[in-house]
Parts: sequence; structure tokens; C-alpha cells
Amino acid sequence: MTTDITPLLASRLLERGWMMATAESCTGGLISAHCTELAGSSFWFERGFVTYSNTAKTELLGVEPLLIERDGAVSESVAKAMAWGAFDRSKAQVSVAVTGIAGPGGGSIEKPVGTVWLAWCIEGLTSAEKHCFSGSRTQVRDATVQCALEGLYQRLL
Repeated sequence: MTTDITPLLASRLLERGWMMATAESCTGGLISAHCTELAGSSFWFERGFVTYSNTAKTELLGVEPLLIERDGAVSESVAKAMAWGAFDRSKAQVSVAVTGIAGPGGGSIEKPVGTVWLAWCIEGLTSAEKHCFSGSRTQVRDATVQCALEGLYQRLL
């Protein structure tokens, strides 16, 4: 189920000779799966980190536990730290990270179901966006994948 943007993203990365990495929480590896469905993805997809638990975010990506405690796992600061960690702990020049609440439970007034923070790291510079997606768990996760890949593509233009 390759998204329409994936071949364009692949071409952009190949043109630059760059590799990408992912750091995924709420999508559980779906971004990596989308990328690697495209034949030849080993030329531009370096690795994926599935860091669903807070412990995994800390151990695999170097996200500070105090950051998670202070801001919550679903926050701009944690998303940026995840993106930086994937960049720093891989051989990729770009990374994308997602952390959110896919539902159907787990939401709050401050962070309702569908709240997702996405972050991108391009050659060490990070940026992030918050989105509030609606729909089922599957719809939230699919929208997150699409937004993550489109966001990376736009940042590479």
C-alpha cells in the first residue's frame, strides 16, 4: 500500500544520494513498511526504529526520560528528540518521527484521540508539526503515515 508520494520521495532522496530513517511510536512501523514496499528502497531507506514504549524511546533513540515525564510522550519536544535520535543513531541524512494517540482510548482533554506530533530531521536540523486527525485507529495511523512522508518530501524540495 505505497502512498502516492513515496516514489517521489524516493526519487528526491536518490537524487541527493541520501538515506532516510524513521522513529515510530503510534504507527508501529507503518511508515517503514510503506517505504519498503517500493522496490529498490534499500538504496534510500536506511532503517526504522519502532519505539512504542517510553523505555524504547529512551534506550533506542536517546530521548531523555525527564523530557517524557515533563512534556509527555505525545509532545513537540519528544517528537523532535525522536527525529534527532533516529538521525543521530543511523547513517541517514534525514529522519521522520511520529508520536501520538491513535485511539480508540488513551486521549484526554489536552490531548484527544487523534493528536499526533510529527518531526523531521534533515542534516541535523529538526522541525515539528502537531496534527489532530479524526476517524478510527486505522484512519489516524494511515493519515499519520501520509502526513509524515508528505512532510519529508516538502522539506526536501
